Amino acid sequence: MNRTFHNTFSAMLLEVNHISKMFGRHSVLDDLSFRLDGGECLALFGTNGAGKTTLLRILVGLLAADRGEVVFDGHPLCQHDLPSIGYLPEERGLYRQMPVGEQLVYLARLKGMDKRAAEDATRWWLAQLGMEDTWSRLPQTLSKGMQQRIQIAASVVHHPRLLLLDEPFSGFDSQGEELLVMHLRRLLDEGTAVVLSSHRRSLAASLATQTLEL
Repeated sequence: MNRTFHNTFSAMLLEVNHISKMFGRHSVLDDLSFRLDGGECLALFGTNGAGKTTLLRILVGLLAADRGEVVFDGHPLCQHDLPSIGYLPEERGLYRQMPVGEQLVYLARLKGMDKRAAEDATRWWLAQLGMEDTWSRLPQTLSKGMQQRIQIAASVVHHPRLLLLDEPFSGFDSQGEELLVMHLRRLLDEGTAVVLSSHRRSLAASLATQTLEL
């Protein structure tokens, strides 16, 4: 399979300008700003409820900020940008009755890939994540760690320029963690920008070019 390399190292890919978000009277994010270039990784740290998931949802367009702006590739984030973004939510969700391979191809096609490219990318990622034999299997027949690998594959199968990961190490043993770190480093080398939240501070910090405490 031919890999896609993103030539984004010299240009700012993501800019967050003075983002604020409240739920009722509770301020979750308050005047938050940062910038991220292609090939950079921002690690988000903080206690539960600090706003990490809220920020990621704003960056992928699932929530609107009360104030401030998200700029993607030089323009305000819009629906047109979503195929360029990969997102791993904290609340995992796989189609229980859809085989793994078919599911990943379907998700890649929703992001704009044609069928052949989606199939090639799916087979490539399943091989990279040690899941070649899961193509025809249903997710519920797999272990929690293997299901997590499928979720990771779903977030990257379409070659996103920006990858948003909410607790990506959840459910992994040490071998799975090492595998994920290796592939995230490779994606960063290829120019993908990554924003991740994790309670595994040492793992996240090993990838980060920037850190943010919320």
